[in-house]
Amino acid sequence: MAGLIPFNRKNRNVVSASPKNPFNMIDDFFDEAFNDFPILRRNLITDPFKVDVKEEDEKYFIEAELPGVKKEDVDINLNDDGRLSISVNREEKVEKKDDDSAYIHRERRRDSMQRSLYLTDANPDGRVHARMENGVLEVTVEKEEQEQINNGRKIEIE
Repeated sequence: MAGLIPFNRKNRNVVSASPKNPFNMIDDFFDEAFNDFPILRRNLITDPFKVDVKEEDEKYFIEAELPGVKKEDVDINLNDDGRLSISVNREEKVEKKDDDSAYIHRERRRDSMQRSLYLTDANPDGRVHARMENGVLEVTVEKEEQEQINNGRKIEIE
């Protein structure tokens, strides 16, 4: 047991008593190469999808990037408090069967992502339009009409 050296794949700053294995060098090369590309390290839980929100006088315009997602897998809800929720629930199944052997390869994957935005002036009874094309979801939410703008009131001094 005295010859054991602690090893952590994420932290390779540990001094090794043995010469470096060439296969580990290849692993190191690819691990370090992909660290410069954040899109390849994207975590669906902490960073589910990108959303841009633009506010205009009469409406909100929301654009969400959902590459590879079908519109059937997307749910959009607007609550009375102005909360807009975009949810993605999808399931992928892959099944490969080789006729020469009894081997069957099956994979299943589920993705579930959600983003919620508060649109303070959103009209829950107003017009909401959504369309999806080429992995980009566009949602337009009508604002509530401002009745009369209250410029305040005059306070009398006693």
